[in-house]
Amino acid sequence: MKNILIIGGSSGISAAVAELCLAQGHRVYLASRTKNEALKGAIHQTFDVLNDAIETLVLPEQIDGFVYAPGSINLRPFKMLKAVTFEKDFAINVMGLINTVQGILPKLMASPQASLVFYSTVAVGVGMPFHTSVAMAKGAVEGFARALAAEYAPQLRVNVVAPSLTQTPLAGRLLSSEEKIQNMGQRHPLKRVGTAEDIAQMTAFLLGEQSSWMTGQVLGVDGGLSKLNLS
Repeated sequence: MKNILIIGGSSGISAAVAELCLAQGHRVYLASRTKNEALKGAIHQTFDVLNDAIETLVLPEQIDGFVYAPGSINLRPFKMLKAVTFEKDFAINVMGLINTVQGILPKLMASPQASLVFYSTVAVGVGMPFHTSVAMAKGAVEGFARALAAEYAPQLRVNVVAPSLTQTPLAGRLLSSEEKIQNMGQRHPLKRVGTAEDIAQMTAFLLGEQSSWMTGQVLGVDGGLSKLNLS
C-alpha cells in the first residue's frame, strides 16, 4: 500500500485518479477547496493552492505518489489577454506546483522511489491559436518536470501527462452541448474527446510499479491529435 497525495482531488481527472488509487488499495490523501463526498475512503483536507501552505496539512512522513491537478483554461485571442491573466495562469499551474513540491520534498525523499505526475496540454507541443496563456504556463510545467527528474534521479520519478480536450468540469464551457462534443471529437484522429478516466488510467500507470523505468517523460494522451495529420 502506498501513500498517494493528490492536490485538487475533488472532481474531474483528479477524482478519477483517486478512485483508481483507492481501488488498488492505496491510502489516498486529497487536498482541495471542496470535498467530493462520493470518494469514500479518501482522507480529505481543505486546501487552496494559491493561498494555503502545504505544511499546514496533516500528511504521513512518507509520500510515495504525488499528483498535481489544479489548472486553468483561458482560450482567448492574445490581443484580448491582459498581463494579469498570464500571471494568474502561471500562479496556479506553475508556482502552486513549485511551492507544493518544495513543501513536501522531505516526505517524497522518505519513499524508496516516489513518483510525481503533473499535467500539461497538447497545445504545448502543437501550436494552437488562442492558447498563448495556458501553453505558456504548461510549457513551464514540462520544463520544470524534466529538470526536477534529472536533479532527483533515481530517488524521484517525474513524468507529465499532456491531454487534449477532456470532458471535465474545467472544460465544461467548451463542451456544453452534444453538438460541441461531437465537433470537438471530430478534430481528433480517434474521433472523440477524452474522458477523465482516459487520463486517470495513464496517471495511475505512472504512479505504479509498471512504469518504474520511466522518468522525465511528457506523454500525450490526446486522441492522436499531437502526432497524426489525417487531412
